[in-house]
Amino acid sequence: MVIQSYQDQAEQLLKEYALAEPAMPYIPIIGGIFACKMVYDLTQFVSSTHFKCFSSLSKLQRTEWNNRAMSTVHAIFITVMSLYLVFWSDLYSDDQLAGPVTFKSSPLSTFVLGVSVGYFLTDIAMIFWFYPDLGGLEYVVHHLLSIVSLAYAMLTGEAQLYTYMVLISETTTPGINLRWYLDIAGMKRSRAYIINGVGIFFSWLVARIILFMYLFYHIYFHYDQVRQIQTLGVFLVTVVPLVLGVMNLMWFAKIFNGLKKTLAKRQ
Repeated sequence: MVIQSYQDQAEQLLKEYALAEPAMPYIPIIGGIFACKMVYDLTQFVSSTHFKCFSSLSKLQRTEWNNRAMSTVHAIFITVMSLYLVFWSDLYSDDQLAGPVTFKSSPLSTFVLGVSVGYFLTDIAMIFWFYPDLGGLEYVVHHLLSIVSLAYAMLTGEAQLYTYMVLISETTTPGINLRWYLDIAGMKRSRAYIINGVGIFFSWLVARIILFMYLFYHIYFHYDQVRQIQTLGVFLVTVVPLVLGVMNLMWFAKIFNGLKKTLAKRQ
């Protein structure tokens, strides 16, 4: 009841201020971009004063160091909000009296999507600027699909449930980034590196394989509601998760092979 009360208060504030005018939905996007800039600069400051290895990195490595911190903060934020909205709130409850689940949204869910759009716009801009050092073609495809899907769900209020289900996969991002930090800090042979690798394997299995299977199951049994949204929305709900799912399987195979090699070296 307490959590629901806070949610109601937050949504009321968003209705009255952040989302009150037609142009206001773009405020969270701008806020997301500024938040990325703030995290990037704060990471630069803290790392230069508290991490000895930071000063020895190349300019490009320092850029990636800061970029991954920005990525980690977004991942934690969007994972917490996605888990709450999908599994703990009653926003997307399967209540036929409240209408199709594909049309359910709230000021809070729309605001959070806008913040995430701001992050992905910032990150893909950096990827293009430093291409291909911060990520190759697969990252470009992933980010473009994410931006289109997030923007559509935010602006139309359609298919937000499935958008948040996909966003839960961001729970694997902190582990991936930590793996890079440990590697760049010369801790590739440490126990922390091994534990982190095992954590990545299981989190990827749950968040990007099993959860996607549940997502496709949910879409299949609610397809009569899915097909009521616009044609672009149907495409984004059915095709985009499929493409991301294939990419997840490809990356999972690399993670599995990498973990096997690492464990074999420890024996």
